[in-house]
Amino acid sequence: MEYGLLIIAYLLGSIPTALLVGKWLFQVDIRTLGSNNPGATNTIRVLGKKAGFIVLLVDVGKGAVATYLPILFHSDLDPLYTGLMAVIGHCFPIFAGFRGGKAIATTAGFLIVYHPFLFLITFLTFFTVIFVSKYVFLGSISVGFAMLIFSLFEEGYHTDLIFFLFLLLLFFLHRSNIRNYMNDTELKINDKKLKDDRIPPKPIK
Repeated sequence: MEYGLLIIAYLLGSIPTALLVGKWLFQVDIRTLGSNNPGATNTIRVLGKKAGFIVLLVDVGKGAVATYLPILFHSDLDPLYTGLMAVIGHCFPIFAGFRGGKAIATTAGFLIVYHPFLFLITFLTFFTVIFVSKYVFLGSISVGFAMLIFSLFEEGYHTDLIFFLFLLLLFFLHRSNIRNYMNDTELKINDKKLKDDRIPPKPIK
């Protein structure tokens, strides 16, 4: 059963929410617009707040449902693993050519179920870093740092290694943002140029 739950969690994470919202409601491929990232932030940037909220809600839900699977099926499998499988599915979705998002919304859903207090810490860090720096990618990477630092104060060592690997994954996923930042081409959240990426609005019915 454990392997089956891991596969289900990965498939849940692989649902390409931003891609589907873009194609169904706007007839566009979100991966060719804005930052080219099929996630909630780029959806807001290109398709607007309503579409972005839909993507955010579903992506958070994917992580939460996947993390809850072992509890739902009375399995001894640690929800940590199904939650992380959903995150991996979101980043490398089998339903979208393994071109996925950058993990943050699905990670939020995973942490809400797995460790609510850690969720509060990491996403307080996330929003604080964005507020101070005005860069979303720095806030995203700070989530990995917050999870790793928190794990160092917990008993046992298995989460230390897992969260360290997760932090490395975040660096990998945001490598283009880091490169742009070093080249002084990464846009801040309050940059007026972001409006240039907005496609003509269409009502979401």
